[in-house]
Amino acid sequence: MSNLRDAPDPSLLLEWYDRHARAMPWRVGPAARAQGVRPDPYRVWMSEIMLQQTTVAAVKSYFESFTMRWPTVSDLAQAEDQDVMAAWAGLGYYARARNLLKCARVVHSEHDGKFPETYDGLIALPGIGPYTAAAIAAIAFDQPATVLDGNVERVMARLHDEHTPLPAAKPILMDHASALTPSDRPGCYAQAVMDLGATLCTPRNPACGLCPWRRACAAWDAGTAQDLPRKAPKKRKPIRCGIAYLARRVDGAWLLEQRPDSGLLGGMLGWPGSDWGDAPAEDPPIHAEWRTLPTEARHTFTHFHLRLTVKTALVPMDRKPARGHFVEADAFDPSDLPTVMRKAHALTTGS
Repeated sequence: MSNLRDAPDPSLLLEWYDRHARAMPWRVGPAARAQGVRPDPYRVWMSEIMLQQTTVAAVKSYFESFTMRWPTVSDLAQAEDQDVMAAWAGLGYYARARNLLKCARVVHSEHDGKFPETYDGLIALPGIGPYTAAAIAAIAFDQPATVLDGNVERVMARLHDEHTPLPAAKPILMDHASALTPSDRPGCYAQAVMDLGATLCTPRNPACGLCPWRRACAAWDAGTAQDLPRKAPKKRKPIRCGIAYLARRVDGAWLLEQRPDSGLLGGMLGWPGSDWGDAPAEDPPIHAEWRTLPTEARHTFTHFHLRLTVKTALVPMDRKPARGHFVEADAFDPSDLPTVMRKAHALTTGS
């Protein structure tokens, strides 16, 4: 390994960012920031919550829809729970939507509709963890807070040729990232290092020849960039099974139920069903002649694969359900359902 590497210089990364910053609907670009335009903390917070476990491409349309419908945190705080959950449907990780509402209501009622400007104040809010607090503090308020998402972990692991596997490497990589976080333009720097990981220092085939930190990168020097960051072997995901009951009344109304606030898909509208486990017990929500579809609805969550047996029935107007409620045909929109419930519905329509 060469001893002639340059020290990582944040100013080189900022110069690169000034030329190559990604344009995003929630971002104030470097040229606008230089002219005194400041990011809206609400939009920064919204984007960071949506981007957790989700790609930029998937988030853009949801972000634009949410901020058009609820343009301020106080607007969101006063929204109906079911409206927000329906607008979130399809984005996944539904606890984020519940925490989104909780946080908006705390900011509205306890902070006069204004987000705290410090890391400590932000992390005290519902649904905001260390990464999100640091991202908002840096991007929205130009505080020298250190962000460490997957992109930054990869950049730091390669920059320092760190071979400790993730997640054990996180504290080491945080120390490296903290040491580089500048007091000058920390908001732009936070976005720059994330952009570097997303566009050049990519998981596969990194574009090292274009990287502003190439001469400071120990992994580039050692020829190990493709191998980093190392990750501990993933555990095999278990398979859980369940039953979804799709009952339709003769007038076209569908039988749906609101799921409990806690647990997966909490607070979302969905099909009545069984518990999810190894051998789910039959638990139909209404007396009917149920027909089992030949194809399962399959979906993968963070910790397990789900296989849903889909049962359908047509019921008369006077039949009362044991649980759930009928939604009239003209008020039913499959896009209001979480993805796994949409998959079950699609099996009944062939779409």
